[in-house]
Amino acid sequence: MPVATFAFLLLLIVIGRVLAWRRVLPERAADTLNLVVLYVNLPAMVLLYASRLQLGRELVAVALLPWLLLLVAALAVWLLARVLRWPRAVTGALLLTVPLGNTSYLGYPLTRAVLGDAALPYAVAYDQFGSFLILSTYGVVVLAAYGHGVRPRPLHILRRVLTFPAFLALLLALAIAPASLPHWLTGMLQPLAAALLPLVALAIGLQLKLLPDREHLGALGCGLLLKMLALPALALLLAPLLGLHGAAAQTGVLESAMPPMITAAALAAMAGLAPRLAAAMVSYGIVLMLLLLPLGVHWLH
Repeated sequence: MPVATFAFLLLLIVIGRVLAWRRVLPERAADTLNLVVLYVNLPAMVLLYASRLQLGRELVAVALLPWLLLLVAALAVWLLARVLRWPRAVTGALLLTVPLGNTSYLGYPLTRAVLGDAALPYAVAYDQFGSFLILSTYGVVVLAAYGHGVRPRPLHILRRVLTFPAFLALLLALAIAPASLPHWLTGMLQPLAAALLPLVALAIGLQLKLLPDREHLGALGCGLLLKMLALPALALLLAPLLGLHGAAAQTGVLESAMPPMITAAALAAMAGLAPRLAAAMVSYGIVLMLLLLPLGVHWLH
């Protein structure tokens, strides 16, 4: 990642933090930005780059990697919860925020910035066939087992998957592939995709909160250690075993190193699963990513 891009990312996060501190924008401005990203920028990037997907062994292996990491992460959290006797709410929050990374909102633009456009189809495969489906299946099971409220029905889950904007863009892209998108459409999608990183960075700054409960500091440390260090290290070991090399392996490792998924933390909070711990996992995960990213970029290149 060029130094200028990293500095730009950091600057926008700081600007967002200052705007939130000074209360310049409406209280739910970050939610508005997230919705714009969800319904406009993210589908634009998926459509633009997923149409270049070429189904093959490497693509399947990239999509399989997050599922393997899920097995290890969920088992590790469950064992730690048993040994350290965490409350059920804490266990549920970490079962959601440790395996699930921010592989779309942050993963796509950072993959593009670090590895280039050629790596983005791998990022789409990792996110849509990995993280997104994991959230829609495993995530729902965790919410049902540990959270409170109405248990989601299978038909409701299926409807949410099939109506998710980025997933619809993926289906359209796969229907078009391997044909190229028309030039006029590419010209429209490129600036929308390029706007993803600044909008996400600004929204992150607006939402950044570094105030965990003291009673959750141990769980927070364990969760961050697993998410930000152990899982990327495991991905680095698994990549060659899955036959991944070059851009495919680099993308898999980079995506595994993304901080916890904002949506997973929001769902944990809505279900009453240690909301401040879930929010702290996201915020401190982003801070750690900013600290570790230069080292990761040096290795990837």
